[in-house]
Amino acid sequence: MAPSIKLQVGTTCVVAKNKPADTCIFAVSILFVGYLLMQIPSNLFLNKIGRPRIYLPVAMIVWGMISAATAGVHSFGGLIAVRFFLGFVEAPFFPGCLFFLSSWYTRKELGFRTAMLYSGSLISGAFSGLIAAGIVKNMDGKLGLRSWRWLFIIEGCVTIGIAFTAIFVLPNFPRTTGWLSEEEKQLAIWRLDEDIGEDDWVSSEQQSLWYGFKLAVQDIKMWIMMLLLFCIVASGSVTNFFPTVVATLGYGDIPSLLLTAPPYVLCVITAFANAWHADRSGERYFHITIPLYVAVGSFVLAAATTSTAPRYVAMMLMVPGVYTGYVVALGWISNTMPRPPAKRAAALAAINAVSNTSSIYASYMFPKSDGPRYVLAMSVCSATAFVAICAATVLRTILRRLNKKLDRGEYVEGAINPRQTIADGVIGEGIPSTAAARGFRFLV
Repeated sequence: MAPSIKLQVGTTCVVAKNKPADTCIFAVSILFVGYLLMQIPSNLFLNKIGRPRIYLPVAMIVWGMISAATAGVHSFGGLIAVRFFLGFVEAPFFPGCLFFLSSWYTRKELGFRTAMLYSGSLISGAFSGLIAAGIVKNMDGKLGLRSWRWLFIIEGCVTIGIAFTAIFVLPNFPRTTGWLSEEEKQLAIWRLDEDIGEDDWVSSEQQSLWYGFKLAVQDIKMWIMMLLLFCIVASGSVTNFFPTVVATLGYGDIPSLLLTAPPYVLCVITAFANAWHADRSGERYFHITIPLYVAVGSFVLAAATTSTAPRYVAMMLMVPGVYTGYVVALGWISNTMPRPPAKRAAALAAINAVSNTSSIYASYMFPKSDGPRYVLAMSVCSATAFVAICAATVLRTILRRLNKKLDRGEYVEGAINPRQTIADGVIGEGIPSTAAARGFRFLV
């Protein structure tokens, strides 16, 4: 989920405070509709043009402008329209960044870099409460504007400024970055070639907008990864309403906002440590599932008691339990479907899009009437975390079997022509035979 979404969810119902609860929830959910519709076309287009340095920051600038414009909303209809288009222009960012990173880093470098990317979302979760508390306390009524309007204005303007700076800082793909020397370009290309055994992004002419999508949907691994990520994000839906959940501890508005920060700070630390060790060891499965077991325990604890201390302990563990393994799972997508780049781009976008559909229905699982334990919501989050563990187990089993086939030089779908062997040097769609001959194996 892109970083600004969580910051905005808490303020959206302030805009709709005179509306019924269901209407407020609809205002929260509508953002994800636009967010989901654009992801696959956007990533396929990014792969086609090969200019992430321009495409991603421009999308951020437009999203910052729309976010700031939310401060000018004076009707519920205007709020719904703004939020729909906000999700629409925010969609290119996260799957685009995942694809961008996978075009520069090897498989054993990608987990930690993905954690660095997603730490922006985690840090926003840590500081959004602090920022909101400061703005609510100090800026309400400034220049005749309510504090929630200032929150959107400040968030939007900061986004625009950072995005504009990124145009001058980010590279494109290795072959299209003008400020790299020829030697540096060849080194970047060689690293990816050595890792997989096949070149990555070569030119726009070699990219097809829909061929990569066709390859992705034909790969069973994508569907298992989609279930895995869907269930993890569904378990993490509690973070969309984390201030509401923390408020059930019985403290005031400002203390409750401040208490949302420590779980995210802990999560940043655990996510970095876990991703670093996953890359160093080359292992993926246990680095994803062990944190999910912690998440299951935290949801059960939160639903089982009304005592303040154990409930806050559960809240401290919820966020790290879900997102510590999530960042490794995001990197596992590119590890599992590395070539061709159009297939990887489509898979990343499709998985991210479907996984975030849970945020649409999750808005209805946290009515205030279910507080303080939110038994239904915590039960659903616990169940989806367990299903994610099961999906990861199935994927690990499949990848281990594929690796054994590669060890024996047998046919692997998308890797080697069924009538030929590794020794014949056949280049396939997915894992080239040259990579298998060099010792390529899926990370499990």
